[in-house]
Amino acid sequence: MKFKTTFILLAVFAVLLAVVLIFESRGKRIAAAKEQEGLLVNLSSAEIRKIELKREDGTIVLEKNDTGEWRLTAPLDARAEATEADALVSSLAGLRIDRVVEKAVQDKGLRTYGIPQREISIWIKGKDIPVRILIGMENPLDKSLFVKREDDPRVVLVSGDLKTALDKKVFDFREKTIFKFDRADVRGIRVRAKSVRWEAAHEADAWLFKAPLQAPANKSQLETLLDSLSNLKATEFVSEDKKPADIKKFGLDKPEYEVDLAMPAANREVVYSFHKDGGKSYALTSQSNKIIAFEGSLLADLEKKVDELREKKVLDFSSWEAFKIALKKGDFRLTAAKEKVKDEETWRLDTAAKDTADGTRIEAFIRKIEGLEAAAFIDHPKSLAAYGLDKPAAEVIIWTKDIDNKVKEMSLLVGSVEPAKDQVVVKNRKLDGLFRVDAAFLEDFPRDAKSWKVELPKTEGTAEKKK
Repeated sequence: MKFKTTFILLAVFAVLLAVVLIFESRGKRIAAAKEQEGLLVNLSSAEIRKIELKREDGTIVLEKNDTGEWRLTAPLDARAEATEADALVSSLAGLRIDRVVEKAVQDKGLRTYGIPQREISIWIKGKDIPVRILIGMENPLDKSLFVKREDDPRVVLVSGDLKTALDKKVFDFREKTIFKFDRADVRGIRVRAKSVRWEAAHEADAWLFKAPLQAPANKSQLETLLDSLSNLKATEFVSEDKKPADIKKFGLDKPEYEVDLAMPAANREVVYSFHKDGGKSYALTSQSNKIIAFEGSLLADLEKKVDELREKKVLDFSSWEAFKIALKKGDFRLTAAKEKVKDEETWRLDTAAKDTADGTRIEAFIRKIEGLEAAAFIDHPKSLAAYGLDKPAAEVIIWTKDIDNKVKEMSLLVGSVEPAKDQVVVKNRKLDGLFRVDAAFLEDFPRDAKSWKVELPKTEGTAEKKK
């Protein structure tokens, strides 16, 4: 009896579940149908291949090429600004109806709504006939637009946001960054500005000045300069084909600034020319026919002196990559290395007992060495003896290991202290020049091995024996 009752209840539950699912499915279909009824255009953005905007001031045409990039094809041929093209496509693909004004209207009645003042044609993949949207006047009540789709009898109102897209100029849809290059390809830079001349080369993951002196350059500043060149944006295209007359007109026949970029891997050499005339700056390159006007701090960056672009760090390394350090000071020698014990890393002194070292003190000292920056440069020292570096007062050697297990060794020689300036002259063994740096780091120099040894906690027995 109980089995029969259970079976009946299960059957009733199954019937109720089926009814619920049917109604739910029907509800979804109705909601989907209403959603579609609320759209004047219901397309996938990926389907749209071409858009034509017809306006009183001319026609703008955007087309997607085989690589998926948008290009302007009218009134000129140029790369399109991807964000602007995508925003336009997105707004048109799901153009929503705010309100139906008339369900059916004759051609003469369209004049009441100012239709058509403009026209949008949308081509989708695989179809030759476009979807055409006729744009009328603005509704004075809420700034919405009167619109009619060519194959739809209704006149509807759509959001005034569409007007923003329609009012954009050719320049708005055009790619402004036209001199782009891959920074990693650049292996040489030559700069000529008003009172500046310098050359630098990229060697072993570092930038080095080759003229007017040989010294490390600040990698971050040079890479920022390259990024500024690559991302230079036009505020105006003043010439499309840089004719000689145009080059002269904008002062680029005798440019105030020139930058020459060597890209041997890409088999390219790009020469930038810049000129400033009053409040406007103009640019052209050897790789483009365009002359542009631009804004920003690029020219000020090109006027920086070599000393402003030099690497001020004495030793270029990351303290967290250091795994070994050795110190020499007179007859005193001390070495410490990082060892991995189980899952922990421990610093140990290179003593007979392999004493555990105070990793906090060691790493603090390494960070001090990492942070040493030049207060002044001594580029062509006539004699190391004049700075106490013929017989250095001390030497610090640091070994680092990067993520690829590449080991690098760096050596810092410490010379004479200049008490009046509270500075000390130091030398990176790999460089010809010398540096004057703040002498404060010498206070952290260990006096003996005990300075870096872990202090064991005193026990009661030890204290009693001392008594």
